[in-house]
Amino acid sequence: MPNNDLQGKTIAFLCAPEGTEQVELTEPWAAVEQAGGTPRLISTASGRIQAFNHLDKGDTFPVDATVDETDHGAFDGLLLPGGVANPDYLRTQPKAVAFAGSFFDAGKPVAVICHGPWTLIEADVVKRRTLTSWPSLQTDLRNAGAIWVDEEVKICEAGPNVLVSSRKPDDLKAFSQAAVEAFKR
Repeated sequence: MPNNDLQGKTIAFLCAPEGTEQVELTEPWAAVEQAGGTPRLISTASGRIQAFNHLDKGDTFPVDATVDETDHGAFDGLLLPGGVANPDYLRTQPKAVAFAGSFFDAGKPVAVICHGPWTLIEADVVKRRTLTSWPSLQTDLRNAGAIWVDEEVKICEAGPNVLVSSRKPDDLKAFSQAAVEAFKR
């Protein structure tokens, strides 16, 4: 039964057409829905995205809108799932990078897990922010001016918005709870 904490709030989930870690999409998505919010899948192409369970193909999910068709004004927050291929692709797409960065410009909450911070590095929004990620991104984040920590979930309130970050699928319960809390604001 929804608790309605996010009633009337719409959260963008930005994913590449292929390569999103499925559980990092579906668990936070369910948490947003259970809190009464409306998750929307945003991608660089219309149709369906292909999710993965690590290196194996998972399910496909319908895209609600593309980065060409919408902007941050339609949403109350942004969630960036991981998977290696997902953010690696997104960071090469200027409109996807601009879409992610626009949430910071607007002071809206952002949640990111695993390899997802690659997109934020490209958007140049991690300087002087403390966050966590999959361990292999720590040098990339430090080189981009971030403070990297190895924690289950990190909530950074530097600047006008909240940035929630987490390391991996094992952290999803804490990550999803922290993301919902941030999206309530």
